[in-house]
Amino acid sequence: MLLSKLHHYLTSLPDPQTIPADRKPALDALATYIWEKQNAGLPVKLIFICTHNSRRSHFGQVWAQIAAQYFGIESVDCFSGGTETTACNPRTVEALERAGVEAQAITGGENPVYLLRYADGVNPIAAFSKVFDQAPNPLEGFAAVMTCAQAEANCPYVPGAEKRFSVMYDDPKAADDSPEETAVYDARCRQIAVEMCYVFQKVRTRPVL
Repeated sequence: MLLSKLHHYLTSLPDPQTIPADRKPALDALATYIWEKQNAGLPVKLIFICTHNSRRSHFGQVWAQIAAQYFGIESVDCFSGGTETTACNPRTVEALERAGVEAQAITGGENPVYLLRYADGVNPIAAFSKVFDQAPNPLEGFAAVMTCAQAEANCPYVPGAEKRFSVMYDDPKAADDSPEETAVYDARCRQIAVEMCYVFQKVRTRPVL
C-alpha cells in the first residue's frame, strides 16, 4: 500500500488528459511496450537516462515505479542512469519528499545513496548517480527512456536496450538558487508524475496497439 501522503498526492494530480497532445505519442508507445512485455509474461525493465543522473532521470524512475504500484502493474523494475556520474541532486529528493516519498540518506560523500520509501511491504528505491550501464541497472532486455536532449544526442546507441523512447523534460536545474527553485522542482516532479501515471493507467486498460 502506498504511503498515505503519497497516495493523496497522486489522487490530487491533474487529469492525465491535460497532457499536451504532442507529448502523447511517445508516452503511448512506452505504454504499448510495457503492455506487450506483460502480455508475453516477461518482466518489464525501464532505464530512465539523462546526462548526469541527477534530476529528471530520477524523477522518471521513481514515478514510473510508483505508478506501477499504484495501478497494480506487476513485474516492473525501474532504474535510472546517466552518461556520466555526478550525484542525485538533493533538490530532487526534497521535491519527492514534498510529494510524500520518505527519504533517508544512508551514505555521505559527493554521491550519497538515498533510500526512497513509497509503499509498505516493498523495497525502497536506492537513488544515487550512476552511468546507465552501472549496477544495479540491467545490461540487456530493457527499454531506454531518454529524458534530456543532451543525453539523446551524446548517446545515440544504448547497448543492451531492446527499445528506446524519447520522453524529454526541461531541466529544473535552471532554477537552482533562485526564488522560483521550489516551484520549478515541484512542477517538474508533478509533470513527470502525471505522465507516468498516464502510461501505467494505459497499461492497465490495455493501450491501443
